[in-house]
Amino acid sequence: MGKRKKYHVTPTDEGWKVKAEASSRASSTHKTKAEAITRAKELAKAQRLGQVIIHKMDGTIQTEYTYGEDPYPPEG
Repeated sequence: MGKRKKYHVTPTDEGWKVKAEASSRASSTHKTKAEAITRAKELAKAQRLGQVIIHKMDGTIQTEYTYGEDPYPPEG
């Protein structure tokens, strides 16, 4: 199984940004956190293995969503 493409939703001085992990630039910027989360989910769902990591204003992780194949296949 390949690596998950991770998108972080983080605060900026102007609002919220969506940035792919290991990317040097933001994928998009938004006025509200809700708009940024919606865009991040769209990007993650378009990947075979995607993940959205949403941060609080203080930078700590609030929640995560994963999309694509189950990382823990059934046994048997």
